[in-house]
Amino acid sequence: MTASTSPWSFLDEYRGKEFSGEWPTLPETFRITASRHGSRPCFTVFEPDRVTLSYDEALLRVRAVSRWLHARGIGKGHSVAVTGKNSPEWAVAYLGVLFAGATVVPIDYQLKNEEIDLLMKTADVRILFVDEEKHERWASAPGALEAVISLRKGIGSYVYDLDGPEAAIEEAKEDDLAAILFTSGTTGSPKGVMLTHKNFVSDCFLAQTNLTLYPTDVFYALLPIHHSYTMLAVFIEALSVGAELVFGKKMVTKAILKELKDARITMFLGVPMLFNKVLAGIMRGIKAKGPVAYWLIRTMMAISGFIKTVFKVNPGKKMFRSVLDKASLATIRICISGGGPLAPSVFKQYNELGLDFIQGYGLTETSPILTLNPVAHFKVKSVGRLSEQVRMKIVDPDERGVGEIVVQGPMVMKGYYKMPGETAEAFTRDGWLKTGDLGYLDSENYLYLTGRAKNLIVTEGGKNVYPEEIENEFQLYDEIDQILVRGYEADRKMKVEGIEALVFPNAEAFKDKDGAAKPKAAVTERIEAIVAEVNQRLMPYQKIEKVTVLDEAMEMTTTKKIKRTAS
Repeated sequence: MTASTSPWSFLDEYRGKEFSGEWPTLPETFRITASRHGSRPCFTVFEPDRVTLSYDEALLRVRAVSRWLHARGIGKGHSVAVTGKNSPEWAVAYLGVLFAGATVVPIDYQLKNEEIDLLMKTADVRILFVDEEKHERWASAPGALEAVISLRKGIGSYVYDLDGPEAAIEEAKEDDLAAILFTSGTTGSPKGVMLTHKNFVSDCFLAQTNLTLYPTDVFYALLPIHHSYTMLAVFIEALSVGAELVFGKKMVTKAILKELKDARITMFLGVPMLFNKVLAGIMRGIKAKGPVAYWLIRTMMAISGFIKTVFKVNPGKKMFRSVLDKASLATIRICISGGGPLAPSVFKQYNELGLDFIQGYGLTETSPILTLNPVAHFKVKSVGRLSEQVRMKIVDPDERGVGEIVVQGPMVMKGYYKMPGETAEAFTRDGWLKTGDLGYLDSENYLYLTGRAKNLIVTEGGKNVYPEEIENEFQLYDEIDQILVRGYEADRKMKVEGIEALVFPNAEAFKDKDGAAKPKAAVTERIEAIVAEVNQRLMPYQKIEKVTVLDEAMEMTTTKKIKRTAS
């Protein structure tokens, strides 16, 4: 790909006028987009009626927030926190902080108040934007905060002076700190990942070498937007091309399906659990048509998948139009799964149904996107091809070529906020970021993940077992709501690890025709039968030896990953 044909080649028209660095900052990017697509819809929400801000209208509000902050002494080197449910107000506040030249600290709204306090103290936050329902808690509490501002309900309810005079704001440069993002886990000393404007903007455009976006696209911000995956892959990507961003406020299937259809979503990004549930619903509907219809549709899906893979033509969108329409997926152009591994079988079935379904890989410390599986040349078992300018190595590979993934590139973080020791530990001596993930690369620079280094199980025979690979085998079983595979001490004296599975059943799948719950013995028997079935597909050294059926769900992160340390 040449510079003149790259997804960011249009920036040359603005270089030296709107920005002077290698990459524009986030405010410069938003201003450029507004100048190109000012009248197009920017932020949309259903409350319950559809309300939309155009790019010009959003820019007006963002600038008003920046002036308000500037008037209170907030600028370069200062931190401002934003926490709340996904909303246009959240987005305007986030951008307003950046337009003021300051650093934004997005915080998980589902954390306990005391945990939010700790993160704000850690990041030296001076001002907090928070949803109305929690506003009073911080507004009335004595502390280090200089102001607490409510993200009021209603897209046009900001009280800032929209027509105020321009302020002499010192704008951030591309290497200045844009955001401090806290990774999972808030006990002890939280690690705040420092990401610059260059980190975000370079990652946004470089990822587009594997993903074509249009101003006519409609993104769905359903997952918490404070998380690096949603922040970059949904929020910043949409703003970079002038696409519309629809904010989903509830992780409720009925509400999701309605918004997907009403908003005519084209870009649907989610985590594996969400896509598993949607696919399970589709397949249940197909099975309900009877065994003959089910066999016929599955045969057509196989043919559709073959044509798409071999001839690079997608017949499935027309073949399964009624199925996709019923599932509110008819307008979807691309589904993207991130935040964890997706079973290849799930990936394959979405593509067979005619949806361009791709996976990506990255981590908060890399802004986060490192790889995406391009639609035109996807590989079912891979998490994608390296984005342009990403350099990746596999350290100490085993006989399968599996080793720790280390990376370099313009999207790699500046470090951990005020944690020089932890920052040094995160990099190799020659400057490569250690991801802590295990995997291998093929000859075309496609990455294949096997698991996390810290989750690795070493069996009695010295074989390496990756729990995530085993967990993937269970993704299409309706009876299982959660599964966690881990090592256990099978022989303390010999220090031998065995493999066990913790399983939380799906209660809905274990009800009789009258809706009554089946006895636990019947549930346990079925779960053990599923494990035995999966064991038949695994290598001998991967087989699960111990099964524990749980009465309560395991704790999860806001991106629906099980907290392994809590198990």
